[in-house]
Amino acid sequence: MNDLLRTKPKSLREKLAQLIFVRIGSNLPPVRTVEQDAERIANLLQECPVGGLLLFNGRRGETAHTLADLQSQSQYPLLVASDIERGVGQQILGHTMFPHAMAFDALGEEAEQAVRQFAKCTAIMARANGIHITFAPVADVNIDPRNPIISTRAFGSEPGRVSQLVKVFVESCQSEGLLATAKHFPGHGNTHEDSHSMLPRVESTRDELEACELAPFRAAIAAQVALVMTAHVQYPGLDDSGKPATLSAPILTNLLRSKLGFQGAVASDSLLMEGVKREAADEGTLAVEAINAGVDLLLDVADPIATLDALERAVLQQQLAEARAEQAFERLWRLKELAFRERDASAALVPLDTQQPTETGESLAAELALDDARRAVTVVCDEQSLLPLASDRSLLAVLLKPFETNLDAPEQPLAEALCERFARSTYFELGPSCEQATLEEILHCARSAEQLLIAMIVKPAAWHRFGLDEKHKTLLQQLLQHPGCVLASLGTPEALKPFANAGVQICAYSDVPVSQRALAERLIAAN
Repeated sequence: MNDLLRTKPKSLREKLAQLIFVRIGSNLPPVRTVEQDAERIANLLQECPVGGLLLFNGRRGETAHTLADLQSQSQYPLLVASDIERGVGQQILGHTMFPHAMAFDALGEEAEQAVRQFAKCTAIMARANGIHITFAPVADVNIDPRNPIISTRAFGSEPGRVSQLVKVFVESCQSEGLLATAKHFPGHGNTHEDSHSMLPRVESTRDELEACELAPFRAAIAAQVALVMTAHVQYPGLDDSGKPATLSAPILTNLLRSKLGFQGAVASDSLLMEGVKREAADEGTLAVEAINAGVDLLLDVADPIATLDALERAVLQQQLAEARAEQAFERLWRLKELAFRERDASAALVPLDTQQPTETGESLAAELALDDARRAVTVVCDEQSLLPLASDRSLLAVLLKPFETNLDAPEQPLAEALCERFARSTYFELGPSCEQATLEEILHCARSAEQLLIAMIVKPAAWHRFGLDEKHKTLLQQLLQHPGCVLASLGTPEALKPFANAGVQICAYSDVPVSQRALAERLIAAN
């Protein structure tokens, strides 16, 4: 056994504390980096020995050392988990981001090999930065095209295809030492509401769920996935109590454990989400209900000390069986054994990039991500044979962004990519608060432009709008009157369907920098 794990928590309170994961860094207001948050976490560890950290908003070259320092201050080894569905660059600035999962589906027969390489590369880079768990793959089947939170995060809309790519991801990721998480059980793909802001409901029958939504989770379990994450969604076909899956024993204990045979750890989705917060009077009560239902790890706990107090009180008052709490703790500890196996004490605590350079791994990630993005770009239609565009003719480019975040760059990468390829280009970027004067200027420029590109970012994102607003739609329809107009989706292909009058339609499936660059390249590339 690894020396770090020889001493296990013995008291009830310490074991319960291990079930709690708190975020370090945040992309939500007030935005803070991992480094800015380190002191708060260090102070918390002295009072509450939480089991792990949820990493957001890190920095390349800094975050690995910050995590190593916190590990050295923690009484027990910390599991560091992160939402890196699109690679380490999704949460650590300076590393590469891969396209959204749906882009891999667009690769056809080459998808499995691409997912295999992506998963291995992500695992190597994550471990090099001190991360042990990825909250990926998304095992949801994107059934409802209106879905505002799954959409392009899913590998597709066909259960067999999704199952195969989920299996490949889990096996490849875990072969390189990064623990994978199949989410969001028992399936979030057939909703048209976002569980970050409300409690969605899936009306499918048990048989329908068995045939579709559960298939990728079966594949993940067969591949020995380490964790399964719950959905804050109601499934009356599985549990008629009205409780979301996160709080449902029939779903987590009877179905996931007993019927599907899952032996790993069950993690809640974020407890900050409205889909579950409204189900209890306070976070402590919510935590007790989740553990009782079958959750082992409580993610994104806002007040860890109050939650720990509530868990301990529930055991002492026999509202939570001590045997159930012990079971959850043992599953948590097993994850630590998996994360730290075959590593000596220093290697377990000090991320690999403090011992060897990561430039080679980052170069490989950048190369793979761009190659995946290029191959994924799909010309949906080109009725007027406008492609390729002429690089020596003027281009007006308009990028429509339904929402903006605190972490957005001042200008999207598409601007530079187009400038490099077109001798005369004019670029506009329209967020949700665009001024009327800007709209009029765009229409004026369109009258003299020889070529026109309209690109839309329509993608799922927590607590943000999905789809274009009315102002954007009106402008888009006006611009589509231009005879040389190309309409592109940097996100879901569903965004193109309402605009059938666009003679040229292209889908890149993602808005990450490599996908924006790949779109610019495709505009001037010969077939």
